[in-house]
Amino acid sequence: MTIDSTSGAADVASLAPKPKDTPDKILNAAKQFESLLVAQMMKSMQDAEGGWLGTGDDESSSAAMEYGQEAFAQAISLNGGLGLAKMVADGLIRAAQD
Repeated sequence: MTIDSTSGAADVASLAPKPKDTPDKILNAAKQFESLLVAQMMKSMQDAEGGWLGTGDDESSSAAMEYGQEAFAQAISLNGGLGLAKMVADGLIRAAQD
């Protein structure tokens, strides 16, 4: 039995409509990206200083601080942030329309 590579799954895949990224989805992804970037920046600042509120030796305070940093970064990003999300989204939307 031989299988022709030009039939079967390839034909079905070519007939299926490709999902289109909407501007809202792109903006949401860009905001999430900016949030992760801000959280990483805050984490690196904390690591460089040895902790925000002291030595940072306590596991529970370290976990709570990490959660707080992520929540703060998300709040910053959702409220305009550094402006990166808008720039990234604008570029991706323009590329998707081409």
